[in-house]
Amino acid sequence: MIVDTLPPDIDICQYMRVTATPIAVLEPTSPVACFAPVGDGGLSDAEAAATADLFKALADPARVRILNVLATQTDAVCGCDLEAPLGLSQPTVSFHLKKLHDAGVLDREKRGVWVYYSLNAEAVRRLSGVLAFGKGRR
Repeated sequence: MIVDTLPPDIDICQYMRVTATPIAVLEPTSPVACFAPVGDGGLSDAEAAATADLFKALADPARVRILNVLATQTDAVCGCDLEAPLGLSQPTVSFHLKKLHDAGVLDREKRGVWVYYSLNAEAVRRLSGVLAFGKGRR
């Protein structure tokens, strides 16, 4: 048993709590995969929750403006270049970028000390269909 081989300076209670967490829980997941059109019949609880999380991430004017800026660019944009167009401080811009990235809407790439952001192509494709309704609705 591993517990018998632990060094004496490791607290066994903390070790057991940490190792009791299934590995699958620790793997990153993308909420993008769970989006479903709200007009689909039989929307699952997981799909409804993922779509609601997406709407929460987009429910801020600054985040919508970030999406607008990124959608009008052909290349990834450095987070530092978003301060002036948005009229926001660097910490505020970073906060909003993190929310959008965590929701799966943005991709980010670190280049040296700078982080560049672009729209996630799969998220854009799925977002375009989220508000699709069934027959007879517009």
